[in-house]
Amino acid sequence: MKITFLGTGTSQGVPIIACECDVCISKDEKDKRLRSSILIEDQGSTFVIDSGPDFRQQLLRTKTKHLDAVIFTHEHKDHIAGLDEVKAFNYLNKKVVDVWADKNVEAAIRREFAYIFSEIKYPGIPEIELHEITNEAFVINNTKFTPIDVMHYRLPVKAFRINDFAYVTDANHIADHEKAKLKNLDVLVLNALRREKHISHFTFQEAIELSQELGAKKTYFTHISHQLGKHADVSLELPKNIQLAYDGLTIEV
Repeated sequence: MKITFLGTGTSQGVPIIACECDVCISKDEKDKRLRSSILIEDQGSTFVIDSGPDFRQQLLRTKTKHLDAVIFTHEHKDHIAGLDEVKAFNYLNKKVVDVWADKNVEAAIRREFAYIFSEIKYPGIPEIELHEITNEAFVINNTKFTPIDVMHYRLPVKAFRINDFAYVTDANHIADHEKAKLKNLDVLVLNALRREKHISHFTFQEAIELSQELGAKKTYFTHISHQLGKHADVSLELPKNIQLAYDGLTIEV
């Protein structure tokens, strides 16, 4: 299974509009972070977890020509705003795109993209088929996704385990019974927003401690703010088996 980090930034991305901090003006490409999303290629199928405002740019960059499904973690705009772009795959692949979402995300999609569900179908609108995510594992083609319930302050968010890989974004609390689903991982992806305490995200230190508690062989941090620091500097502070992800990074699991 191949994982490509389409974006590793926060809701504003990095650089932030009009910001002139050292990170936002950095010339290092690893300090340029689009909104958080990953591309998964497994057994001939292609999936995306979350389609934020940068979705078009991200898929142009990866030259993606096929998409089987979009799987959503939660309904915040930086994770759903780019859904309209799946219409390109309706045309290219001659089929609807499966969209997996829990009830909260489905309600947001129906609200934000009401035209998709209109009785009068305007030419060129996205064609999707909605599937409900509960707390039960589900299979798309031959790939099994196990949902993990995490909390983004008071908002329920879905993390996902696929084989020995797990993706956890936008969280600051995971109950013990859900942590059990994150044991014995080869690769864990975990949000690590900044150093200072945050109401709804793990801090840098909290993410390090959680990674060590879960015991993943390798951990990559994502959903990174400009407040954390430059990629090159922060990387020097991390344990050997933890590193910062960056846009375009591809790993095999």
